[in-house]
Amino acid sequence: MKIKQINKPVKIVSWNVNGLRAIYKKGFEGFIRQNDFDIVCLQEIKVHNDNIPGELKSIGKYLSYFSCALRPGYSGVATYTKMAPQNTGYGFGIKRFDDEGRVLWVEYKDFILFNTYMPNGGRDKIRLSYKLDFYYEFLNYLKSLLKAGKNIIVAGDVNTAHKPIDLARPKQNENNTGFLPEEREWIDRLLDAGFLDAFRVFNNKPDNYTWWDYKTGARQRNVGWRIDYFFISQGLKKMVKQCAIMPEVMGSDHCPVFLELSS
Repeated sequence: MKIKQINKPVKIVSWNVNGLRAIYKKGFEGFIRQNDFDIVCLQEIKVHNDNIPGELKSIGKYLSYFSCALRPGYSGVATYTKMAPQNTGYGFGIKRFDDEGRVLWVEYKDFILFNTYMPNGGRDKIRLSYKLDFYYEFLNYLKSLLKAGKNIIVAGDVNTAHKPIDLARPKQNENNTGFLPEEREWIDRLLDAGFLDAFRVFNNKPDNYTWWDYKTGARQRNVGWRIDYFFISQGLKKMVKQCAIMPEVMGSDHCPVFLELSS
């Protein structure tokens, strides 16, 4: 397989698909082929290692990597890449987080890409402490890599809207998980550690969302939340040529987010 280098455009897409089998039946393969993505990061794939369908293990020229939850039909992330990575792995060394299949990383010559599906605080905030613990430990891990001189991309569903501009109804959600001060503060600390919210480098306008509630028909009214991100370390800033949300792409309650890199 021909390996692309960073001096050529590298197109990366991240998408919470709310079920890998479901999105495959809705034209997922055509979507990635048509857009000629180099790397595809999927979250909430909801498949177990033992029963990943063959047609989803190998798609075209893509190598595929999976991090699945021990619990069947829950969580999980998958990365498809045309660029052969130097190293791959899952998690960040803490069993109670790694067992839920929330982190998968691929390392290339110029950067490490983390595909992440971060915890939801849950109804009545029953998983909030778990989510905040995950945030804390994951950020510490990222800081250690930055200290070692690594360039890092964090892609995926963070399950938190950062600022009032990032959701349609901030006042009504001030006390709801996904927009709590302690959740939002974690994104502040991530940025303070040396990361950039790639979308906001290019677009500071409101009404840009990545998730809409199915039950209320929120997508038709664009009453949404921006909870899916690309965070990039400072060393990659000059390489980022564009980052955009793709709300026109259907098939999930989330839409894809796109990042392009080039030297």
